[in-house]
Amino acid sequence: MWTHEESMETTASPAQIWKLFSDVPGWKNWNDGIEYLEMRGPFASGTTFSMQPPGEEAFISTLTDVKENEGFTDETVIDGTRVVVYHRIVPLDSGRTKVIYSTEITGPAEAEFGPMVTADFADVLRKLKNLAENS
Repeated sequence: MWTHEESMETTASPAQIWKLFSDVPGWKNWNDGIEYLEMRGPFASGTTFSMQPPGEEAFISTLTDVKENEGFTDETVIDGTRVVVYHRIVPLDSGRTKVIYSTEITGPAEAEFGPMVTADFADVLRKLKNLAENS
């Protein structure tokens, strides 16, 4: 299994982060790794979406666990390799909020997919923080 985790703290509230998470068309405002994105239903567990990174082929993912103001999980399976990304929102005692992106990848291409999937996590979190704190 290939795993990776990135996190950041922000002054934005869990509700402010959730607003950005649940605005799927707006993901492109803080994630440069999205060229095209199409939801096939509401932002809820069980909904699928197709996403295309710049210069890559599109793939289909499924929202597997969506909890308002707590986060969401998505799962993608490509040629037998399973990629699960957890997007968690954790309120801190300091009044700040911690946002955690963690990934578990299993299957024949886990070593190849891992660095590719997670390479932009730090940048995505930075942009998410900036947008949340300035909106």
